[in-house]
Amino acid sequence: MRIIQFREAICEAMSEEMRRDESVYLMGEEVAEYNGAYKASKGMLDEFGERRVIDTPISESGFSGVGVGSTMVGNRPIIEFMTFNFALVGIDQIINNSAKIRQMSGGQFPCPIVFRGPTASAGQLGATHSQAFESWYANCPGLKVIVPSNPYDAKGLLKSAIRDNDPTIFMESEQMYGDKGEVPEGEYLIPIGVADIKRSGDDVTIVSFGKILKEAIIAAEELSKKGIECEVIDLRTIRPMDYNLIFESVKKTNRLVILEESWPFGNIATEITFQVQNEIFDYLDAPIEKINTADTPTPYSPVLLKEWLPNSNDVISSVNKVLYSK
Repeated sequence: MRIIQFREAICEAMSEEMRRDESVYLMGEEVAEYNGAYKASKGMLDEFGERRVIDTPISESGFSGVGVGSTMVGNRPIIEFMTFNFALVGIDQIINNSAKIRQMSGGQFPCPIVFRGPTASAGQLGATHSQAFESWYANCPGLKVIVPSNPYDAKGLLKSAIRDNDPTIFMESEQMYGDKGEVPEGEYLIPIGVADIKRSGDDVTIVSFGKILKEAIIAAEELSKKGIECEVIDLRTIRPMDYNLIFESVKKTNRLVILEESWPFGNIATEITFQVQNEIFDYLDAPIEKINTADTPTPYSPVLLKEWLPNSNDVISSVNKVLYSK
């Protein structure tokens, strides 16, 4: 099977859907002439033209609103944010319009729109450009939230998101665009709301998603050398969430560690912790461990940033804790 980059998988997904459906178009800052800020739309302007690959002014509120409005006349836009930190300028359009149009119109207006771009930290970008927004958007009914961790999942999930009739938040990472992975040449879709077991094991369940999942895999491989086999679950979709897969894994391992690149208060790990203890409490042999960033704005210093971000050593420590081992 061929190996391609994450950015290429994103580009293929968008291009294939635009060939399939003329109502699909891409709009955002630098998506056309510059081939995308991270080259995720390379070559698309040449193929589809300026009516379907549209460069915008630096006005996230404006082009988010245009995208939402265009769904009401039959279009299926993909709105790219250079970073989801900039989506805060357009969050009124996302939360108060795209997420609510179907209900407020009595079902007359679905809103088939995808908002996509990078989330969370990406090195020395400072506090205002390094925030994780998954839990923010997942808190809003009416939105679907997807955070892939690899090129294969990214392509299959983005194609499903573009075809979906609900507004979808599709979150990537600047640090994953160059990641390589196996992606089939033929068409495939990955259903929204289905998590994936990236590594099987019987001792501890580790749940994660997005780029930080790599640290869970590293930890699981290290622990395996000591005879501890971790089952690593990639959520892939945050909302709707595949609770059943988590439950079945915890029923087998009786222990749960959750790794998430976000602040500790009111996040995805908090929600999973509640659901597990509420639904399958009797299967737990240890308190649930959740691993997050430090509860501060993201530091700029690389030394502090290393301390701020969770890593594989934190995962190993938490696994040992739930196993009551050293």
